[in-house]
Amino acid sequence: MEINIKFPDNSIRKYSQGVTPLQIAESISMGLAKNTITSKVNGKLVDLDFSINEDSQIELLKFDNPIAKGVYWHSTAHLMAQAVQILFPDVKVAIGPAIESGFYYDFDKEIPFVDSDLIKIENKMKELIKQKLEYTRSELAEPEAYKLFKEKGEIYKLEKLEEIPDDETISFYKQGDFVDLCRGPHLLNTKQIKAIKLLKFSGAYWRGDEKNKMLQRIYGISFPSNKELKIHLHNLEEAKKRDHRKLGKELDLFSFSESIGAGLVLWHPNGAMMRSIIEDYWKEQHFKANYKLVNTPHIGKAELWETSGHLEFYSEDMYSPIIVDGQEYYLKPMNCPFHIEIYKSTKRSYRELPIKYAEMGTVYRYEKSGALHGLMRVRGFTQDDAHIICTKEQINEEIEKIIEFSFSMLKAFGFQDFLVYLATKPKKSVGEKEDWDTSQNALKIALEKLQINYEVDEGGGAFYGPKIDIKIKDALNRIWQCSTIQFDFNLSTRFKMEYIGKDNKPHKPFMVHRALLGSLERFFGTLIEYHAGNFPLWLCPVQVKILPISEHYEEYAKQVHESLLKSGIRSEIDFRNEKIGFKIREAELMKNPYMFIVGQKEQENNAVSVRKHTKGDLGSFSLEEFIEKLLSEISKK
Repeated sequence: MEINIKFPDNSIRKYSQGVTPLQIAESISMGLAKNTITSKVNGKLVDLDFSINEDSQIELLKFDNPIAKGVYWHSTAHLMAQAVQILFPDVKVAIGPAIESGFYYDFDKEIPFVDSDLIKIENKMKELIKQKLEYTRSELAEPEAYKLFKEKGEIYKLEKLEEIPDDETISFYKQGDFVDLCRGPHLLNTKQIKAIKLLKFSGAYWRGDEKNKMLQRIYGISFPSNKELKIHLHNLEEAKKRDHRKLGKELDLFSFSESIGAGLVLWHPNGAMMRSIIEDYWKEQHFKANYKLVNTPHIGKAELWETSGHLEFYSEDMYSPIIVDGQEYYLKPMNCPFHIEIYKSTKRSYRELPIKYAEMGTVYRYEKSGALHGLMRVRGFTQDDAHIICTKEQINEEIEKIIEFSFSMLKAFGFQDFLVYLATKPKKSVGEKEDWDTSQNALKIALEKLQINYEVDEGGGAFYGPKIDIKIKDALNRIWQCSTIQFDFNLSTRFKMEYIGKDNKPHKPFMVHRALLGSLERFFGTLIEYHAGNFPLWLCPVQVKILPISEHYEEYAKQVHESLLKSGIRSEIDFRNEKIGFKIREAELMKNPYMFIVGQKEQENNAVSVRKHTKGDLGSFSLEEFIEKLLSEISKK
């Protein structure tokens, strides 16, 4: 019996009932079959040997697809677990997921792994790859599954078994003698894994809970070719050089102190200067875009967070209450309720809308210590929050303005390569269907009108509204989250927001939550890594380093410094009694964009000898002439 198989381009081919995705790929080309990692049949991710018995839609996924990468890396994680248990039979396995940049597996091992263990495990994995072990799927009833893992002493798998709903199939994947509890899908066999590298190991609490046992986690990566692995390892080395924590220390931008508390940032003068520049530019652009600046407290009464739903749904992410006059106050985890209270402070008319409130508001969220990561994950951070409150008729125009505003801001900071996602309604949501449809359509229309390429993230919206996510890609092809444009049907309802319409009756407004930079701390970390510390001139805390050749020219260096400051150019003088070559190397290490070297000739001619960071000597210029060049470069951002 024949069935119809429909492809993503809407073409249809006929196949015999029981055909597999692999056979379908082979019918198109052997090259496609070789490169196909996994497939979707009627939207469901399946193994390549899955039997298709009815008319279906199919999507064949290669390694360049993020979902296929996940299957590839998860299969490699199983292979690593097998190698570990062969080499260390007493080890218990926990979980081994694919992650954004590879995979890891957690192991219960009494004696921690050492560097030489990684080499042994990697070599054993290579041996198993050559054996072309098949990944085979099977299903068991709960009693048999429980018996299997109990006999093996796999206590973590038994715990995972208990979490599986009664109506869900319990599936396993086996390669060789290794069996793992897993939904799948997986590769067909280990031979498809061509290049592997185990990267590091660390401690990790079971389920991320500090109360649980510390397990041993091994991270790794794999690729379909050695060339791809070499590129990845090269990028990892480059990423180490760009690490914002390393550069933050070297450039004297920020630090953390255990005396103050984990996840709380100390901004040093250079970092604080950059932060001030960013905030000043942010304010200037928001005033031009007709936003109203607001400032709100750092704490709020418990009843505020009860109304917002935070105490009911997110209390574990909030700090403990502060008791004042017998009442509970909480450090704010978000700014939104405060902006809503400003809106509600007086009766609003449709004539006032849209209202646009903006704030650089500092918020506090409790992050587990293991999740903290430099500026990227902190406990106290500043969000460039804004809320656009408007009528249904104003949505399209306002969304278009927000998108244009977002890109103009990001481009000013030197970002160029963007990925845009339209996240739609998830299965669980609040709000009226009509509002969801109106909002999603407004986001879609705006993106298409502005001719912005985007992908649809089906069901990826928050439960309270659809959104647009704008991400940036850096020189190492890493993706960074920046701007979010988010409708919110939840808070507008909870706080009973309204305005008086043309009909003289109350109506519920639409509210759009918008963060262009997101968390200022995370944005700053992204900025450091994206530019590898070589910031655009307008952002640099020190734009010009003045290097007198000797103490005889310090007075002239001071005159140059004064001229730069009067022109609005940030500069410093290196007064140290060191040779000029040393001073130049130091300025290069601090990534100062320009160096003015001053000596007798420069003093006599009211000139400066100019060097540019990483470019070298630019020659001699009159001071006035080069100040004009700098001001021109700064103005262009």
